[in-house]
Amino acid sequence: MRRVPRRAVAAVAVGAIALSLALAGCAPSSSSPKSEVLRVWAGSATPINHNFNPFAVDTAVHATFGAIYEPLFFFNQLSSDPPSGLIGESYEFSPDGMTLTVKLKPGQKWNDGEPLTADDVVFTFGYGANKSDKLVSATATDDTTVVFTYTEPQFTSAPLLLGSTWIIPKHIWSSISDYMAETNEQPVGSGPYKVKSFSDAAYSVEANANFRDGAPAIAEVQYIGLDSNQSAQDLLTTGKIDWVGQFIANPGPVTASGEIGTMNNQQDPTTIVTCASAALGCAGAQTDPAVRQAINLVLDRSTIAEKAFAGLVAPSNPAFVLLPRDQQWLADTANGESPQKPEVAAAQKILEAAGYTKGADGFYGKDGAAIELDLFSPDGWTDYNDTAKLISEQAAAAGIRINARTVSDAEYWTPISNGDFQLALYGLTQSLVADPFTNYDQYFGGTHAVPVGESPVTGQNYARYSNPEVDAAIATAAATEDTAAKQAAYATIQTRIAQDLPYIPVVLNASQAFFNEKKFSGWPTSSDMYANPLPYLSTASAIVLAHLKPAGQ
Repeated sequence: MRRVPRRAVAAVAVGAIALSLALAGCAPSSSSPKSEVLRVWAGSATPINHNFNPFAVDTAVHATFGAIYEPLFFFNQLSSDPPSGLIGESYEFSPDGMTLTVKLKPGQKWNDGEPLTADDVVFTFGYGANKSDKLVSATATDDTTVVFTYTEPQFTSAPLLLGSTWIIPKHIWSSISDYMAETNEQPVGSGPYKVKSFSDAAYSVEANANFRDGAPAIAEVQYIGLDSNQSAQDLLTTGKIDWVGQFIANPGPVTASGEIGTMNNQQDPTTIVTCASAALGCAGAQTDPAVRQAINLVLDRSTIAEKAFAGLVAPSNPAFVLLPRDQQWLADTANGESPQKPEVAAAQKILEAAGYTKGADGFYGKDGAAIELDLFSPDGWTDYNDTAKLISEQAAAAGIRINARTVSDAEYWTPISNGDFQLALYGLTQSLVADPFTNYDQYFGGTHAVPVGESPVTGQNYARYSNPEVDAAIATAAATEDTAAKQAAYATIQTRIAQDLPYIPVVLNASQAFFNEKKFSGWPTSSDMYANPLPYLSTASAIVLAHLKPAGQ
């Protein structure tokens, strides 16, 4: 559930040589379509981290999440249809929402041939970060039935519980005591693929003969590491990779031959994530809501959309709902879109009311200390890099000093995770269903806020934001299926987060996928959006892989 870094490396020539060797080493052994290897760039850069731990959501490689490990059900972001069964066959809540009964598909196996049963599901929900103080009990009443009992209703939490919990084999993980330190280099999962080979330049997965639906038609998938968007675009255009999810400002030349198809689903908000809580150890002027409000108002989002994203993005909103999909949950139309043009006078008024004054150099400060903030983005993410530069220029014009810089992969993910930052450009992942609950719970829930120096074990509250009103409203929404009650709870959340702005919306990102339609068939289309075709998405990317066939089959 994340946008994955595209990391640059210092020794570009060495990386290029390693990549060419990796591609050569996994070349098809014959010209038969059945031997075609599907090559993917999902955002990784060299050296690729050898980690298949499903609990390491920020560091494990992409194939971990869906291709190897699966949740019980798949919730399609692009559809209002009910979730489809993966390991699970069906589920049902009790009338009060406090008991959840899940039926599993019978006869399933792990990729090592061991049976997958309800005992594995019970073990999963009682292990590591999956533990919840709301869970009273999880009981396997037979090999294919699990009954969960909770202290409070879980209706709204179904996508998180059933669609975002990676089911793990008890016979493997019961002997692993430090689940976060485990790199799990030989993963045993239930998904359509298993690991074949690994290097720091590329890794391959092969069809799982024990997969419940039979081995997928694509026998081998290779995930490669690259240094930049441009490298991926060049390899895609020349047919050396087959599937990417990246920003391409001018996709026409890439798709002109008719071999490469594309889809752009504008759904994931690009934000300025702020380390917002001084109480939890965040340092800098961004901990003041007045400063965050001022930054929000000085952004010229229309210019950012055109210059950094070539007009391929959509307007974002401070309610963090996906419109028009989530229209029924938007409480105030004023929060339906962030300001597209700068409102400098209003921003300066907010700062001055909060005690900031403009110095002789034209920049605001308070108590003798100027506002000077650090904003970083990953090197090679050209859309983000250009956005950061524009934000710096636009803020300076209003008297707010923001210094933009690019960083390596480790310099990006590590500080965001442990809170040692001020501002970073960051893409939030949209909620799994037509309901913004998971956005609010995962990114704004105070239960997921940890002190600077620690990484969130659950959720993705990298802003370290906590507001009692928001937390109470999240709990209320989680406990009801009543539309009016949820709307009231969401109104409270939206009002508070639009004022507090721990995440400052920038644009609704251009989520562009490009895929080779000459070599492979079965990709999602505008008339059959069975899954989002972005290769870096959890679960959805594996759904796509399972649908694909070599062209001509």
